[in-house]
Amino acid sequence: MREVYINKMAAFFPNEPVDNDHIEEVLGMVDGNPSLVKRIVLKSNKIKTRYYAIDPVSNETTHSNAQMAAAAIENLEDAGFDINSAEVLACGTTTPDQLLPGHALMVHGETNLKPLEVVSIAGICLSGLMALKYAYNAIKSGDIESAITTGSENVSASMRGRNFEPEVQSKVEMVRRNKELTFEKDFLRWMLSDGAGAIGTSSKPNSDSLSLRIDKIFSRSYASELETCMYSGCEKLKDGTTRGYREYVPEKWLTKSIFAVKQDVKLLNANILEYTVYKPLEEMLQKEMFKPEEIDWFLPHYSSGYFRDKLYDTMKDVGCDIPQEKWFTNLETKGNTGSASIYIILEELFNSGKIKKGEKLLCYIPESGRFSTAFMLLEAV
Repeated sequence: MREVYINKMAAFFPNEPVDNDHIEEVLGMVDGNPSLVKRIVLKSNKIKTRYYAIDPVSNETTHSNAQMAAAAIENLEDAGFDINSAEVLACGTTTPDQLLPGHALMVHGETNLKPLEVVSIAGICLSGLMALKYAYNAIKSGDIESAITTGSENVSASMRGRNFEPEVQSKVEMVRRNKELTFEKDFLRWMLSDGAGAIGTSSKPNSDSLSLRIDKIFSRSYASELETCMYSGCEKLKDGTTRGYREYVPEKWLTKSIFAVKQDVKLLNANILEYTVYKPLEEMLQKEMFKPEEIDWFLPHYSSGYFRDKLYDTMKDVGCDIPQEKWFTNLETKGNTGSASIYIILEELFNSGKIKKGEKLLCYIPESGRFSTAFMLLEAV
C-alpha cells in the first residue's frame, strides 16, 4: 500500500481574540447575572484567549460553521496546496449549522471546489481526525491521489446567554437551590471556542518543503463500558441513559435547554485518563506501534490545563514517558476548538519551522462524549 502525506495545513479564526475579562460581553450573561463558576473554570483550564464567530459590537453571528471551514480551505490554497487536485472532501464537526443536509456538503457549497466525493463525519473531538483517517485510507488504498479534510466548530451559537433564559425563568427557585444543575451547562461556556482547520493530503511528499508522513491513526471507543459524559440534543436521566430531543415537545427544548452542550464533570474526572490515555497507550505499546523514546514532539489535545500534569503522570504509569519539554499545545491562546483542535495545534507547529526532517510526532485526541480516543503517529520527511 502507498504512503500518505500531509502536504499543507491552514487554520481560520473568526474575529479578534477574546480575553477572559470580555467573554460575557460577547456571549452575554444568563438572566442578566454574571456566571458563578466562570472564574473557577477559567483558572483551572488556563485558557487566556479564544475566538467567537460573534460580532462583539452588534452581537450578530459573523460566520457559520461551514463558512469557517471553507475559509480554512481558502487559506490552505493560499499556503500552496492545489485544492482542485483533491478528489475527496471529508469534514468533521461537533456543531453543524443544521441537522440536514450533511455538514461537508454545506462546506463544499461555500467553496469553489470542483464536483468531488464529499463525506461528513459526525462526532465530537474525534470527528476531525476521523475525517483525516477517511482520506488517509482512501489514498493509501490507491482509490484516490489527493484529499482535503477539515475540523471546524461554531459552538458559540449555542453558548449565548440568551439561549438559557427560558430555562432560568421557568426554574428560578430550583436553579438557586441546586448549583449542580447550572454547573453542567455553564461549565462548557468557559471551555469551548470557535475555529477551523484544513489539511491537504496526497500520495506524494512535497518536493521543495517539509511534509508529514502519516504512519498510523489508532482509535478506540469504550462506549460499551461507560455511560454518556458530554452531550447535546438530549437529556441525561438518573439511570445514566439519555432521552433524545424528539421525545420532548418543542416547549421543553427551551425550558430544559435540551440543545445546550452539557458535561457530566464527575464522570469526566473519574474516567478520562484511564479510558483515553492508559488503556489505549497500553494496547499500542503492547503491539509495539511506537517507542516513546523516539517521539520528538507530543501534541496533546487536552480540554483543560487542569489535565496536563495528570496526563503526564498517567503516561508515565503506562510506560510512555515523553518529557513535557517535547510537548506542544496552543490551548492557552487558541482555546478548545473541539474537532478543529488537533488541526489548529498541528498547523501552528508545522508552519513554525521548528520541525526537522526525521522527527517523529505523536498526536493525542480524546473524546468524552462516550469516552473514545485516538493517537496519530507522524514522521517529518
